[in-house]
Amino acid sequence: MHDYPLTYSSPREVGLRRLTHRPLFGLGRVVATPGALNTLATAQCNPVRLLQRHQHGDWCDTGELCADDKDANDRALLTGGRLLSVYRVDGIRLYVITEAVNDESGRRDSSCILLPSEY
Repeated sequence: MHDYPLTYSSPREVGLRRLTHRPLFGLGRVVATPGALNTLATAQCNPVRLLQRHQHGDWCDTGELCADDKDANDRALLTGGRLLSVYRVDGIRLYVITEAVNDESGRRDSSCILLPSEY
């Protein structure tokens, strides 16, 4: 059972949750593309590390996302929108994308790790 809301009522609520180092949202079903899996395997990088950073609102490595993109993610926590993080693994960019809250299921159905070229 999860202990995070589907959406947050205010940016303050998100900030307080970050301070407690608890996940901000559910990942749903986690999948990865062949290119991402190859990159992770070659770098001997456990994908859980990237998923945890993403789920805790650490949206990117330094310089990988602009302030507007980070703000869009923070707004998506309030509205249930899609979330995007960008990380470098052995110098290669990887995206982690979590889908918006599904109106029918009432949850985020999936997250995907992929190369930008696979988007």
